[in-house]
Amino acid sequence: MNKKAVSRRELLGASTLAGVTAVGALAAPAVLAQAPTVIKMQTSWPASDIWMDFARLYVERVERMSGGRLKFELMPAGTVVGAFQVLDGVNDGVIDAAHTVPVYWYGKHKAASLFGTGPVFGGSATTMLGWFHQGGGKDLYRELTQDIMGLNLYGFYGFPMPAQPFGWFKNPVATVNDVNGLKYRTVGLAADLMQNMGMSVAQLPGGEIVPAMERGVIDAFEFNNPSSDLRFGSQDVAKNYMLSSYHQASESFEFLFNKDVFDDLPDDLQAILEYGVEAASTAITASAMDNYSSDLQKLQAEHGVTVHRTPKEILDAQLKAWDEIIPTLEADAFMKKVLDSQRQWVERVVYYELMNSADLALAYEHYFPGKLKLGK
Repeated sequence: MNKKAVSRRELLGASTLAGVTAVGALAAPAVLAQAPTVIKMQTSWPASDIWMDFARLYVERVERMSGGRLKFELMPAGTVVGAFQVLDGVNDGVIDAAHTVPVYWYGKHKAASLFGTGPVFGGSATTMLGWFHQGGGKDLYRELTQDIMGLNLYGFYGFPMPAQPFGWFKNPVATVNDVNGLKYRTVGLAADLMQNMGMSVAQLPGGEIVPAMERGVIDAFEFNNPSSDLRFGSQDVAKNYMLSSYHQASESFEFLFNKDVFDDLPDDLQAILEYGVEAASTAITASAMDNYSSDLQKLQAEHGVTVHRTPKEILDAQLKAWDEIIPTLEADAFMKKVLDSQRQWVERVVYYELMNSADLALAYEHYFPGKLKLGK
């Protein structure tokens, strides 16, 4: 006869049932009442960053959908482990969960970057989040984290991020020569990309960027979006903000859970944790569109920031740099499998997206003439 392993949940259930039998039916409600399960979740973000607000949108939805059976202790970066160490923290059980991005653990396996900040074949973050859920990405992620790396965790993906700006510069950059030799902050495979273009790269957590710029450790930097950049005080150390780039154009949030903690929950609470990511993804997207756009206006109107669109010469150079990096990535059999899967998805899906999409710039210019200056 097959014997099923007894989980902590089953043991708790058995002891509760024994207690009910012993004290009688009238006492059952008091005995059955259970305290909520508390999930200790740390983010990779400073307490003041808008991404902490986004993490709260997830926590609020999960707590409400669980009817109070799940509660979160939500902590900013550094509370228990460093911003770049949350994967280790979840894997080791030091924290139960994390709100982060996979590029932060790219130092453990470069394939992490392929799940958010890899080569841009033409797909947006929405396109690539679709790949994760419908194009085989979820299975490949499980293969990487559990089979290849042996990690004791699960990861779920939500919120397709707008393409990240090229970043903050003391002087506007127009050519590849203008960025050659600059000390620049980025993370993940984007570091390889910028080094290929002649930059010297420092990989720093968000909270360390502006102090590094003030001390001259870096000359230029990117993080992610106008709201985070405004809250970091980016406008105090540079006045030229270059939007549009291929270095990180398809990233999404990663919600990590310790496997033992997750598996020990009832099936309905597991579903709430997993599918709550999808619910929060919609809410976060709406909040991002609102805040990112209004904060971009504040940077211009209140802080004297000049917003530029990254010149085509630099974008072309980024694509050529990716062309040189991709073969080195594909020397790893697993990474080649991931890239092949992404190319197959993008070739089919983005053909439909581009052929079907209206020219939004044309419509915007029609109703708001003269505001949009995309340049050459």
